[in-house]
Amino acid sequence: MRALTLSLLAGLALATPAAADALRRLDTGTDSKGWEAVGRLNLDGKGFCTGALIAPDLVLTAAHCLHDRKTGARIDPARIEFLAGWRNGRAAAYRSVRKAATHPGYVFRGDDGSGDVRHDLALLRLDQPIRLPSITPYETGAQPAQGARVGVVSYARDRSEAASLQEVCHVLRHQPGMMVLSCDVDFGSSGAPVFSMDGGVPRVVSVVAAKAEMTGQKVALGTDLNADLAALRAALDQPAPTGRSLPQIGASEGGAKFVRGRPAP
Repeated sequence: MRALTLSLLAGLALATPAAADALRRLDTGTDSKGWEAVGRLNLDGKGFCTGALIAPDLVLTAAHCLHDRKTGARIDPARIEFLAGWRNGRAAAYRSVRKAATHPGYVFRGDDGSGDVRHDLALLRLDQPIRLPSITPYETGAQPAQGARVGVVSYARDRSEAASLQEVCHVLRHQPGMMVLSCDVDFGSSGAPVFSMDGGVPRVVSVVAAKAEMTGQKVALGTDLNADLAALRAALDQPAPTGRSLPQIGASEGGAKFVRGRPAP
């Protein structure tokens, strides 16, 4: 993935990013109306990512959120909690995770930013569905074209207590299995839904997998959904393996990974 990333960032040096809106913190009930199905994923109490409800019992996020950042071991799904609409110390709904499935092609490659962005998808099944009038799961949509307007709702470091909305950012470029976005993300934004805003109805078209930096310009990398959701749903429906269990561990820090335009010294 590192060779692909370096090639990607070099190519982007020729692109001129479209203007993007600043982040707006969703501090009040009025601000957060319509975004309550985005929530914070607490990872064993030691880190967090962002996730979005796409069915009453299904949360979409990034696959690397389910791994301990240093050891690479999988986090026990039972030690992950989804806080729908988390805002200033309260959530609209609290749910534990019963089961988790990652993209079958995903390979966790540690904390050096070289994880496989193209397959960085995970689907979580909650222990109980969320069926509240104020929380409507999002539909998913087709991949937006280059130059299309998209938006992101995410939690992140220094804004972990309320989600922030960037209603307008853009698809800068497509690469196999991923999109390069002008959206503003940081640690904790991993798994955040990228929305198409066509017709005024937000539809999830990608999830934030990484944060990249090139010649001083910040960009986000989003994983394409394509037909991968069907594979993830099928994996969730498979019976759990017998004779072994996932380790009882936590993540040392959640959040979007840094991918740099040159190797770190």
